[in-house]
Amino acid sequence: MNQRNLLEVDWSQIPAPADDGGAAHLKGMTLPPIGLLATDDTSVTLSALRGRTVVFAYPRTGEPGKIALVDDWDMIPGARGCTPQTCAFRDLFAELKAAGASHVFGLSTQSNAYQTEMASRLHLPFPVLSDEKLALTRALNLPTMEVAGLTLIKRLALVIDDARITHVFYPVFPPDRNAGDVLDWLRANPAKA
Repeated sequence: MNQRNLLEVDWSQIPAPADDGGAAHLKGMTLPPIGLLATDDTSVTLSALRGRTVVFAYPRTGEPGKIALVDDWDMIPGARGCTPQTCAFRDLFAELKAAGASHVFGLSTQSNAYQTEMASRLHLPFPVLSDEKLALTRALNLPTMEVAGLTLIKRLALVIDDARITHVFYPVFPPDRNAGDVLDWLRANPAKA
């Protein structure tokens, strides 16, 4: 099933991901010093950032008019919804910053070239990080799925305070509500000064 529009999704037709425990170990972890290429042509080392950082990860964004990675992409629990998730973070970016997020990043295992096109097309006000070599994914043992021979990060969001993961959103469903859930959490849990 391929839905025509990347943003208009009937979530009742999409299987929700189950909590498989794949992110249970992340809260409290300190991020390793790994640099990732960003869509603004910088290298970002999340562990070096001070203050509160929000990172939302997703399997892969689609391209309008292009066929899905596999025919049953929409039926893989947690696969569908990367573009709606990303656009929701775009639309709430100013509010996330106002609620204490010093930095906001998207994260996937797609190439920087692919992500840069997507970031430009979607007019993202934040960089997207490429973990194409799976360095951060493996170091943190992020939950992944294998699709068409590719290792993809399962959808999640992390709140990081001074290199330590303080909160994990996992599983995430529906994806377009993730940014609002993160915003609500930030407002309810102000960063310690």
